[in-house]
Amino acid sequence: MKRFLALALAIVMSVMCFVSCGKDEEASDTLMIGGIGPITGGAAIYGQAVKNALEMAVEEVNALGGIQFSIEFQDDVHDPETSVNAYGKLMDDKMQVLLGPVTSAPGAAVAAEAAADNIFVLTPSASSPLVIKNKTNVFQMCFSDDNQGIASADYIHQNNLAENIAIIYNNGDAYSTGIYEKFIARASELGLNIVYTGTFTDQSDSDFSVQLTEAKNAGAEFMFLPIYYTPISLIMTQAKDMNYDLTYFGVDGMDGLLTVKNFDVSLAEGAYLLTPFSADAQDELTVSFVNNYKNRYNDIPNQFAADAYDCVYALYAACTKAGVTADMSSDEICELLKKQFAADDFTFTGLTGENMTWNEAGEVSKAPMAVIIKDGTYVSVAE
Repeated sequence: MKRFLALALAIVMSVMCFVSCGKDEEASDTLMIGGIGPITGGAAIYGQAVKNALEMAVEEVNALGGIQFSIEFQDDVHDPETSVNAYGKLMDDKMQVLLGPVTSAPGAAVAAEAAADNIFVLTPSASSPLVIKNKTNVFQMCFSDDNQGIASADYIHQNNLAENIAIIYNNGDAYSTGIYEKFIARASELGLNIVYTGTFTDQSDSDFSVQLTEAKNAGAEFMFLPIYYTPISLIMTQAKDMNYDLTYFGVDGMDGLLTVKNFDVSLAEGAYLLTPFSADAQDELTVSFVNNYKNRYNDIPNQFAADAYDCVYALYAACTKAGVTADMSSDEICELLKKQFAADDFTFTGLTGENMTWNEAGEVSKAPMAVIIKDGTYVSVAE
């Protein structure tokens, strides 16, 4: 009997070891990617688009062979503290690379944690310079706020879009403030005529009657809005209610405007948006991406989805070129990837740009594109 019990125990221990070893081996076969962004709350349209595109791209690159990825995405409701907690959860789950966060304030908070842990970060859309400032491990797929502000002023000037410009921005938000500061500096250099600047905060983002009245009294016929789409929809609606006819110009935060519930999209007719992606583009890569995304999610992908999709493919290309394997530690992977992304001979062509490169500060170099809203869709505008 004792011999039988000993044999049975040995068999059980062998099975347990086999199962345990099998799990460890399976885990080392895939590189664990973490994602963080708002999939609930007021900025959910951004986070959900990023989550969708990340999952779709991971499935596609895994079918190519080579290094295999797995993805886990955490909701941060566009809140820095929640985002840091989500980062902690992903670290507990053995994250090796982070593709996120989606928005700037959470992005800056998480980037500080990731820098301390030496985790490689490639954010699709956290555009504030604070996200990458003084960090060698954090890179952006999106334009930085600095580049968006400068490029917007350049585009308005080069195309003679406005004589008298008003600006409304959120002076309590790093994203909005960063774009505004670079825009106003560049506008001054170019001689653009800024006749009114109005501000608001997250606590005062529902009534823009004062700002609109002052802009109208100042003679502005053109409005630059370096803010998110929800307050933009209110500004457009309230301007219409006071019979104030304007041409609007936004940046990537405007993407999502056409999906706002109960918003009259005709109010956005003729509005400009500076973006690296248009779902209406007819190049082969964009058409394939849009069709696959529509079939999978029954929705049209926005710029955030495109940037996230590019993140996965750029990561795949960098891992392949740098010799990254899934059984490496996150520290080893980070060291290889940050050197690879900043290397002179590393370029990436995707949905949001051709021959993209990154500098050691983590900034991406790619050309912006302007689209105009026409008949409820985004239409590319020639430079």
